[in-house]
Amino acid sequence: MLEYDFDRSVGCWVGRTAHAFEKSLNERLAPHGITYRQWQVLGSLAMEPQLSQVELAERMRIEPPTLVGILDRMERDGWIRRSQSPIDRRKKIITATAAARPVWKKIVAVAHAIRNEATSGLSKRDVGELERILSKVRDNLQAPVKRRQTA
Repeated sequence: MLEYDFDRSVGCWVGRTAHAFEKSLNERLAPHGITYRQWQVLGSLAMEPQLSQVELAERMRIEPPTLVGILDRMERDGWIRRSQSPIDRRKKIITATAAARPVWKKIVAVAHAIRNEATSGLSKRDVGELERILSKVRDNLQAPVKRRQTA
């Protein structure tokens, strides 16, 4: 029998929470014709206005060929534009278009509603502590990677 203490697994807690978040976003964005993956693309572009397809795939933790289909649909709908990098003609640079603004407004409204639901019953202090703890967990997990990259 395979055994593991899942009830004490930080990875399991975070993974299940992330899955619930993704599922909630998908369900609430679907009536607007928006998918979780499209949310990820536009969210990434909101944080950094221009990304290569490779950078975007890495941030979304998907394979570049999988991203191509998502971008094809978004480009067809006029939400993004792909252009060649002026530095490396093999690179495709992704940017959001003006047509993505109303889509992004819907996404933000849904995300705020989900945030409010997710933090229901938590005080502002609890939410701040949750953010601090999750940041620390992330930093702890990234530290060994950074050390390996600089070694």
